Amino acid sequence: MKFRAWFQCINGCSGKYDLGEIIYRCPGCGDLLEVCHDTKLLKKRSARDWKELFEKRYRKHEWPYGSSVWGKKELVCPNVDNENIVSTYEGGSNLFWAERLGRQIGLDDLWVKQCGMAHTGSFKDLGMTVLVSMVKQMIADGKKIRAVACASTGDTSAALAAYCAVAGIPAIVFLPRNKISLAQLIQPITHGVLTLSLDTDFDGCMKLVQEICRKNDIYLANSMNSLRIEGQKTISFELVQQFNWDVPDFVIVPGGNLGNVSAIGKGFRMLYDLGIVKKLPRLVCAQAQHADPLYRSYIRGFKEYKPIKARKTLASAIQIGDPVSVKKAIRALEEFDGIVEEATENELANAVGRANRTGLLCCPHTGVAMAAAEKLAARGVIKKKDRTIVISTANALKFSDFLYKYHTDKLPGVKSECAYKALELPPDYNAVRDAILANTEGRPD
Repeated sequence: MKFRAWFQCINGCSGKYDLGEIIYRCPGCGDLLEVCHDTKLLKKRSARDWKELFEKRYRKHEWPYGSSVWGKKELVCPNVDNENIVSTYEGGSNLFWAERLGRQIGLDDLWVKQCGMAHTGSFKDLGMTVLVSMVKQMIADGKKIRAVACASTGDTSAALAAYCAVAGIPAIVFLPRNKISLAQLIQPITHGVLTLSLDTDFDGCMKLVQEICRKNDIYLANSMNSLRIEGQKTISFELVQQFNWDVPDFVIVPGGNLGNVSAIGKGFRMLYDLGIVKKLPRLVCAQAQHADPLYRSYIRGFKEYKPIKARKTLASAIQIGDPVSVKKAIRALEEFDGIVEEATENELANAVGRANRTGLLCCPHTGVAMAAAEKLAARGVIKKKDRTIVISTANALKFSDFLYKYHTDKLPGVKSECAYKALELPPDYNAVRDAILANTEGRPD
């Protein structure tokens, strides 16, 4: 069967656009596009056959299907020829049973989807493999593309830089100066990608990169380009496959530019429409209180939405006051009986502190989602037996400065409840023994 996909307006305006066309917004209404698939054709293969096919491919080494994204190629981007796929064997990230942490916050079935266990250390690889592969296909088809560019708070730029380096395609990244970690800044630099550090915030970078792309034959790689969403929706595919095709009760996602919560909703909806799953989870979007425009809309029943000027937050990757995917996110949350919760700086930092004491290693953005899980469990919204998934978006080693400051009580506005530090001792047996004995008795679970 020859499967196909195309761009179409999220508002249902007439017109279908080839995935090889350089277009990001509807020519009619100006809103975002989304990738649509021929569901009738996809349904000609039974749910059982889809499951068998995906199980046969999962984490194997037949190119490109061992990638957890390209193992679902027919449901993601069938328009790319296999020889043009740019992949780092992405996806298939660990699903961590947070048993100890769950017990502490009153949840028996708490899991953490560790998307930061990825080639560049974040979930952004899932979407970037699709976008850069499509760019390579477009170039092969004769499209004039000078480079691929993105605005970023760190993780998108790392993914774009790596995938373009693999493909040999020029890339440009726009970063807000002094608003990302050193580890995130060095990633595009080490791949030899043109890195522009601008004296503005993410929203300012986003405005500028759109103008540059529009006027200079440069392809835009931000999540307003819905090719990215197609890769990120495979988080949903992975979750149900890892649970033997069962669907969790709650999925909690940190929200910044709001592409990921939209993508995860789209993934579950696609599986449901194809009969592969029989129910849908509840979605929770978790925002930092300093950058919470979606939460402010949610508490008013989504009757109105206004962008804000995001304040500095420890969760720097989601410090976004004017998210481009807000309409997609609201649509997904309304469809999935969704919730939006927020976390203060103190709440998100201490959620990380508690989680890491139980063997996890969380970034501050995951801390926002962890704090939301704690608050919803405390209010009884999430019940003790509900299977709950927290989406961990990035590797915490990118944020070692945050972790160091947490454990040395140097985070403004945060009272570190789980601070710990190394003991500095002389190389003396008695001193070492006394310290060990003093610190290993009566330790709480």
